[in-house]
Amino acid sequence: MTSPDSSPTLTAWRALLALAVVFVMLAITGWTAIHHQRDANVSLKEAFTAWSTGSFDGRRLPDPTGSPTSVAHFFDGLAPERRTALARKHPLVVGNLNGAPVPLRYSANRYALATARDTEAARVHDNRLSRAGKADADRRMHRFAALLRDKRQVLAFDPDGGGRVAEVFGNLERAERISVVVPGVDTNVVNFERTFLRYSSPVGMATSLYDEERKADPDTKVAVIAWADYTAPAGLGMDAMVGAPAEAGARRLVALAGVLPGRAPVALFCHSYGSVVCGLAARELPDRVTDIAVSGSPGMRADTAADLGSDARVWAMRDADDWIADVPHLELGGLGHGSDPVSPEFGARVLSARTAVGHTGYFVPGTDSIGNFARIGVGAYAEVDCADGKTACRDGIASGPGGPGEGV
Repeated sequence: MTSPDSSPTLTAWRALLALAVVFVMLAITGWTAIHHQRDANVSLKEAFTAWSTGSFDGRRLPDPTGSPTSVAHFFDGLAPERRTALARKHPLVVGNLNGAPVPLRYSANRYALATARDTEAARVHDNRLSRAGKADADRRMHRFAALLRDKRQVLAFDPDGGGRVAEVFGNLERAERISVVVPGVDTNVVNFERTFLRYSSPVGMATSLYDEERKADPDTKVAVIAWADYTAPAGLGMDAMVGAPAEAGARRLVALAGVLPGRAPVALFCHSYGSVVCGLAARELPDRVTDIAVSGSPGMRADTAADLGSDARVWAMRDADDWIADVPHLELGGLGHGSDPVSPEFGARVLSARTAVGHTGYFVPGTDSIGNFARIGVGAYAEVDCADGKTACRDGIASGPGGPGEGV
């Protein structure tokens, strides 16, 4: 006979309460960063509306929500100079348009960034703004200016709200292996790159992985994408407890994976809340996504790796002093993100992160965690270090860079 105190309903409510208490404690102890969203002067939605009702050289512009194949066919029919003219006319659309040629997206986003930089520069001197508003404009102006330097390869850019951006390191069109870094909470255009805590930012994570992959296999052409092209939760408040932001991000991640050029294998490296995005995307990802590796994960919205519904290998790691271990790994009533990916019951391939420190330390150069990620990125599965110091995480995988491997 079950006592009232141990009834399933009461147990579930207690677990839900514990989860809520943890997140409240995180918020009041300073782990929640509050970001005030702002309206951008240039709206991506308005840009797409103008595109959808427009034409170019007497031809109707392709449906931006349609097939990337039809978009690619439209651009194939334009001379190079007309492609450039269209990118100048509709930079926000072309820079974010799946199916548009990758180099043209880079060019279009340079036009969009220059416009956004100039807009923020004007706001810095707008006396109608508060001191905080001017400081926000100044930060954004400098971020946009930085993204314009040194021929950076910006694959996606949206200045709306906190802003979204994706940047490529390496030659995406010629890559033999492609890696995508999916970051977690508090990711926006301003902190896309950092000087302090560099390797906690999307650019720092991606550049560290890119450098490490080239060391792991100098003969393989690699490209890494710092993918902050979804609206991440601001801090560890309610948005970070639920799946709605991750669901929207998952749709964008699936769309990206579906239009990457060539046939190179793709690996996803998903940190913190980014692992929720990857977990929700897993079932719809194309077959060329061969690996999903998560670090510091609060859960992937699945009870087991098999429940993700993907043929990709699932890897997980957590270092010894990552506070995410103290967050209840459960999902009740839409709150929480499910089972712990490093638990034996989940069934992921658990990697060593012995020398990583803290929740944001997985991509720091010289750590075993970034070394393991790089080996996965180049397909050197036989060389990864397992968390148990043995070989369990490598079992059942065909050896050799580029090999498809077997099993979850």
